[in-house]
Amino acid sequence: MSRQRKTWLVIGAIFLALLVVRGMTGQGLGRIYVQRSEVTATMPGAGDGTKAAAPGTNPTVPGQGAGSKDAKVVAAAGETVVWAEWKEVPPRAFAAAQQANPSQSAITLSWPRTIGLWLAAFFTLAVFSFLYADNPFYKVAEATVVGVSAAYWGVIGFWDTLVPKMFGALTPGLVKSMVQPSLVDPVMSQKISMALALILGVMMLWRLMPKGGWISAWPLAFIVGVTAGLKIVSHIESDLMAQAQATMKPLIVTVAGSGGATDLWASLWASVANIILVTGVICCLVYFFFSVEHKGAIGGAARVGIWFLMITFGAAFGYTVMGRIALLAARVEFLFDDWLWLIDPNHFRSSGL
Repeated sequence: MSRQRKTWLVIGAIFLALLVVRGMTGQGLGRIYVQRSEVTATMPGAGDGTKAAAPGTNPTVPGQGAGSKDAKVVAAAGETVVWAEWKEVPPRAFAAAQQANPSQSAITLSWPRTIGLWLAAFFTLAVFSFLYADNPFYKVAEATVVGVSAAYWGVIGFWDTLVPKMFGALTPGLVKSMVQPSLVDPVMSQKISMALALILGVMMLWRLMPKGGWISAWPLAFIVGVTAGLKIVSHIESDLMAQAQATMKPLIVTVAGSGGATDLWASLWASVANIILVTGVICCLVYFFFSVEHKGAIGGAARVGIWFLMITFGAAFGYTVMGRIALLAARVEFLFDDWLWLIDPNHFRSSGL
């Protein structure tokens, strides 16, 4: 057995021992409780200005909130439907309900959500384990994230793009009868554009064929050209023109006070801010202007530009690091609060648990 494997076994044994001890003492470990509540609603009809639900379909029920629903909502217009929702409640609500009535069933333990909580803790620790070395747990977490993300975006692309837009334009009758009764009949231009898109898609997949891979270069060139043409306009407007306009500030600013008179301090600081902004922009542009040797006044302005650039890069780097630390703090709080129940900053638990 290698040294690294022995180290992992020791770490795993210590972690499991601590986990068992934590589960047998105090409030135990992470659990999620849910409360059952019934929701009643009347399906909208033609008389109240809304479109009636088609018979045999699953219309949207107004007033439903977040939570699980265990009722099959199949109702016509004007019919009253009742379904149950399971909303997450803090553990102290379960403790209070048990103390009031030990046989109550309104608030119960949610096994699916509890299993999800433990899976989230496992994947969080699996990702953290890469800080020591690459290991099978990290590979499992990495493969799961990639696989789930690919599957999720594949399903989203199929049901949000292919079905309503392409299949809905090329075979509207089939889509209406099988998956989307509310589909609007496509116009001729939509049919033509979707037919061209289908042809380009088939040409793109031609790369997988043993011969004729060059055919996929044509749709790829079309996509790159169209994307570049669309993006260049937006970048010129948002990056170049907007920032140039934001730089053109007056060097002398007059700020009116509450009584209508000029506020000298506010005017002074606003003027200083604009002068610093314009000076920084000019000095940074001078630093990147290589047609003139950086000597004398040009060299001094270039050195000032370097200071502005370093301050900007440092602020951006600090902002990025602070954002990553905030993400790390959130995961650590999840482990210690939601999973291990070692801290309770929101007072969701009581000493009775």
